[in-house]
Amino acid sequence: MNYGFTINGKTYNAQNVLIIAELGTSHRADLAKAKDLVSLAKEAGADCIKFQIVYADEILHPNTGIVKLPGGNIRLYDRFKELEVKTDFFYEIKDFVESQGLLFLATPFGIKSARELFNLKPLAIKIASPELNYSALLKEVSSYNLPVFLSSGVSKLADIEEALSILQCPVCLFHCVTAYPAPEIDYNLKLLKTLSGIFGIPCGISDHSLDPQLIPVLSVAMGATTIEKHFCLSRNDPGLDDPIALAPNDFANMVKSVRNAEKKTSGEIIEEVSKEKGLDFVRAILGDGVKRLAPSESANYERTNRSIHALRDIQEGEVFTEDMFAVLRTEKILRVGLKPSFAEKIIGRKASNFIPAGEGIRFEDISY
Repeated sequence: MNYGFTINGKTYNAQNVLIIAELGTSHRADLAKAKDLVSLAKEAGADCIKFQIVYADEILHPNTGIVKLPGGNIRLYDRFKELEVKTDFFYEIKDFVESQGLLFLATPFGIKSARELFNLKPLAIKIASPELNYSALLKEVSSYNLPVFLSSGVSKLADIEEALSILQCPVCLFHCVTAYPAPEIDYNLKLLKTLSGIFGIPCGISDHSLDPQLIPVLSVAMGATTIEKHFCLSRNDPGLDDPIALAPNDFANMVKSVRNAEKKTSGEIIEEVSKEKGLDFVRAILGDGVKRLAPSESANYERTNRSIHALRDIQEGEVFTEDMFAVLRTEKILRVGLKPSFAEKIIGRKASNFIPAGEGIRFEDISY
């Protein structure tokens, strides 16, 4: 069954795909550059422009480790701090996006950014894959009663089921492979039909592969209602996601290919792509439709997702209070903590061990 997804009275499906240009933080807090990106994305055929509202403290702990960049090593936390912008920026850019006849979309990463986004009066909200298990954030966003795009990279079927049980609002589930770049053969695109059938909701694709057209076009054959692809001026730009994004010409070619695919049957699309790319390659991309962690992302399961981490050193015998921990991504060198759903359950209990700042809080760290 081909489920549709409606925003502001307009329904999107595999014959009318919503194409999202993910600008993320590639604007680097430069409003003029952001407007240039929006204008170029519109010219390339995007229907929707997406941003990210970043506060480093909502995402990870300062002790999470370093990331290697062309300019040298930097703490990952500091890299996210560089991406923070004032709320006024988003009011201005939202007005500009909508003045261009495009849909404005943004991703929050915590309660603070979610509430700031809600105050912008968006028509929909996007939740990124690492936050799929962040139960408090999902409850907050669900209370807004807005349509939600939910990415499901680096997750298992039970994780998705739990997230959807919290989100009591219209949801379009994005199939995603959380790897940068993501190998095309990891996509298992038949999952679009599997997930849509299991949960009875529309599904789309968030594509981190390097090919401008391959995954987007084949996802249309599998019933995708929405396609999200990173957008940049150049892959040589210093934005966090620019190396896997599409420059304007490539994005425009993607849009053209998707619009052509919308007019064809699933079989016709697969036959045409197979002639160009090879049948075995296409079969590998389509996969078997069984939900499992993709090889390129499996090592990051739990580390990319959220868990409970100590905000400061916690001494043995201290009673846990709400200000002593946070639900964060584990990422580089820290240990994984308890699932976010345990956050309220540990308040009032005592620490059974010394817990260094940043480390995950585990069952064995709590006295029962």
